[in-house]
Amino acid sequence: MTIAVQITPRIAAIPVHAAWGAAAGLVGGAGMGIWMTVSEPMPDTAMITMVASLLGSTNAFAGWLIHLAIALFAGIAFGALLGQFAQRLTSAAVLGLVYGAAWWLIGALWIMPANMGMPVFEWNDVTRSSLGAHLVYGLLAGLTFACIARVMGKRTDPDSR
Repeated sequence: MTIAVQITPRIAAIPVHAAWGAAAGLVGGAGMGIWMTVSEPMPDTAMITMVASLLGSTNAFAGWLIHLAIALFAGIAFGALLGQFAQRLTSAAVLGLVYGAAWWLIGALWIMPANMGMPVFEWNDVTRSSLGAHLVYGLLAGLTFACIARVMGKRTDPDSR
C-alpha cells in the first residue's frame, strides 16, 4: 500500500528559505559581532567577551565563534519561519527588526543573564547596547534575506506570482 502525500509550495520552500536564512544570519551576525566587539558597556569589557563567558572563556575569538553559531541558528530559524513573508525589502526589514528584538528579549534579557547568575529582564548599559546589536542583526539578516531572494531570481512565495 502506498500513501500519497501532497506538499504545498509553501512547505516545499522551507528548506530553501532556511538555506537563505543561514547566509542572512551570518551576515547579520557579522554586523552584530562588530558592534559587540567595539561596544564596551562595562569598563574594559567588550560585549563579545561576555558571549565567550557562556562557555567559561574570556577570549574574543571564542566569543565570535559562539556568537556566529547562534547567529547561524537564528538565521536558519528566520528563513524557515518567516522566509515566505520576508522576500521584499520593506517587509524583510520590519520582520528582521522585530525578530532581532525578540532574540534580545529571549537571549540577552533572559537566557544569557540566567546562565551567568545575573538578574534577568534588567535594563542597564549592557542590555541597552545589546538591544542595538540585536536590531543591527535583525535588520541586516532581513535585508540580506530579501536580497538573496531577489538575486536567486525567483520568489518562492506562491502569492507573489
